Amino acid sequence: MKILVCIKQVPDMESKFKLNPAGTWYSDQDLAWRMNEYDEFAVEQAVQLKEQTGGELVVLSLGPAQVREALKKALAMGADRAVHLQDEASYEKDPFAIASAIAAYARDENFDAIFTGMQSQDRGSAQVGLMLAELLGINAVSTIVDFSCDGNSVTAKRELEGGLKAVVKTNLPALFTCQLGLNTPRYPTLPNIMKAKKKEIATPALTAPASLTATLSVAYPEKKGQGLVLEGDVGELADQLLSILKEKTTVLK
Repeated sequence: MKILVCIKQVPDMESKFKLNPAGTWYSDQDLAWRMNEYDEFAVEQAVQLKEQTGGELVVLSLGPAQVREALKKALAMGADRAVHLQDEASYEKDPFAIASAIAAYARDENFDAIFTGMQSQDRGSAQVGLMLAELLGINAVSTIVDFSCDGNSVTAKRELEGGLKAVVKTNLPALFTCQLGLNTPRYPTLPNIMKAKKKEIATPALTAPASLTATLSVAYPEKKGQGLVLEGDVGELADQLLSILKEKTTVLK
């Protein structure tokens, strides 16, 4: 079986974000970077499928030079080779352009199964995976939380709103977007990290159409009223709280 897993490198969400000079995205300076959390579940599921069926597992990422670190982690988790679609301004591309760039590479590879994260933690559009399936003309199952493969048939469980689950059956080739809780991603072992250094990271030419949409501006959330810290013993705190509540009630009236 031939498997593709698409990943993205994103800032660690604990980083302190600053806007870039154009005010259209966050600055990439002074940030800690990691593999997108949803993509870790996708890599793990792809590795498990490869272990079950054999074949080849390819990991792909689109972005600047630094995404090679995320690719190396996926290689250490069990991918056989990596593809880096290098683009220093990938943040300017909309989901359609990104999906088109991946499709341009994947179209002639004839992958049996493709895995992506449900969405990226920085942009959160949840569109690239499904657009990629449409461009390749294959079935797609989104937000999966359970996966089993029997020959050419896959049974997946999808997470719906309100805690509901839907069981879906499809034939391969197909694409699956992965939700939190699908599995427990493995930690790369030291021997596998060393082996990953010798695995291939190809850099084919990037082919992508112009974006159909553009981000005009990005802004910080509006500041709201600050909290008030009350000090003193229990009795004093109770009196202060009652006084504040009475004052707020009077203002509202």
